[in-house]
Amino acid sequence: MLDINLFRVEKGGNPDLVRESQRRRYAPVEAVDTVIALDTTWRDARFELDNLNRDYNKINKEVGKLKVADADASGPIAECQAIEEKIIVAKAAEAEAEEAVNKELRKIGNLVHDSVPVHDDEDNNKIETLFGVNRVAVEGETLYNHVDLVNMLDIVDLEKGQEVAGGRAYYLKGEGTLLNLALINYAIGFLVAKGYNPVQTPFFMKKECMAECAQLAQFDEELYKVSGEGDDKYLIATSEQTMCAMLRHTWQPDKDLPKKFAGYSTCFRKEVGSHGRDTLGIFRVHQFEKVEQFVATTSEGDDSWKMQEEMLDNSEKFYQALELPYRVVNIVSGALNDAAAKKYDLEAWFPASSTYRELVSCSNCTDYQSRELNVRQGQAKKGPESTKSYVHLLNSTLTATERTMCCVLENHQTPEGVNIPKVLQPYMHGVTFIPFRKVFDKKGQLVNKAELEAKAAADAAKKAAKEAAKAVKEMEV
Repeated sequence: MLDINLFRVEKGGNPDLVRESQRRRYAPVEAVDTVIALDTTWRDARFELDNLNRDYNKINKEVGKLKVADADASGPIAECQAIEEKIIVAKAAEAEAEEAVNKELRKIGNLVHDSVPVHDDEDNNKIETLFGVNRVAVEGETLYNHVDLVNMLDIVDLEKGQEVAGGRAYYLKGEGTLLNLALINYAIGFLVAKGYNPVQTPFFMKKECMAECAQLAQFDEELYKVSGEGDDKYLIATSEQTMCAMLRHTWQPDKDLPKKFAGYSTCFRKEVGSHGRDTLGIFRVHQFEKVEQFVATTSEGDDSWKMQEEMLDNSEKFYQALELPYRVVNIVSGALNDAAAKKYDLEAWFPASSTYRELVSCSNCTDYQSRELNVRQGQAKKGPESTKSYVHLLNSTLTATERTMCCVLENHQTPEGVNIPKVLQPYMHGVTFIPFRKVFDKKGQLVNKAELEAKAAADAAKKAAKEAAKAVKEMEV
């Protein structure tokens, strides 16, 4: 969440800065005034509580002196008891007022960076980079989409997956399993070579920890709830969530920053609201593997903004190595999630549908998440602080492997199958090419290629035998 002091003019804050950010987000500007009003109520409640505590301490000292002097302290004791009752009421009022302001404060998104294009329609995302030559079908060539390809290659069993686990479930098998693991291992090695610390995270989180990392809407639209022994837990939608929580309630000395992590996990998403959008195949599924960049930087200068560009560059080089055409877009202000001050998407080219699809999101969340998580910058301090400094947190997909696999299959297909990108071949146990095992017959039905070829050969042999017999008969005549 934002720093409450941004809303306090007398503390050097600038509410107009927040109002302008809300306008850019196409979010309610009046939410700023709501926070200011609730903050005033909280500060009044805090002032009242502080005064009562001060009065209580003052009278309590008098009681102590009277007792030492063996004098009558009944009057001051009665006053203390009366103040104690008022303190109980005031504490409850102060806590309620604080919760009210924090609840509204959490509804206001991060300050939108000036370089973000202002619009509420993602069709107006700004194209920052184009890489590669987009493949298109030449005359006489058929380019199959990723849904057809996984079936033709026989590397995914969608039918059994959905029978066992429901909609959008799947089994990876054979070279599909190898290709998925190759992407994971190449991605982790790629980031380790760039100084990232690999982390395999838990797959679920306690509710209170998840609440510090996820937006409220995610609980209903994205997160699976797991019930069992003890408290309910939530399956993670990205290892960003568990790596955020890994740093919660810690101090991060400047000398140790930036901290760069390569998070690996299986991820789980309900995908509520995505019905009809890429729901076939393994592109948009409920369970998938992901390798994530996660970095904590100082809040000084433009450290985190330089890091965002570095993380984006890592993702670009990864997809260049996979020989996939792509574009990078700067996401419009109205489409940013609450935590992001700026977000890039890397969208790769899918030739069968002649369109770009998102493979990477790269966000700078500045200190929006770290304030909620209490991830402090510097050395641990005792006693009151005039100012509090929080690290900046950034996250970027390197690869959601099933989705990346779809793009690899479409771009590296041949008339006979799919070539494995050279950088993945060392992880494929000798497999450099996956042949088509199924093909479409004249009726558009997917059939076993070997059986179809055998039938075609048998038919050809029958036809040849008939023609030979006819020729012999004609010669006899």
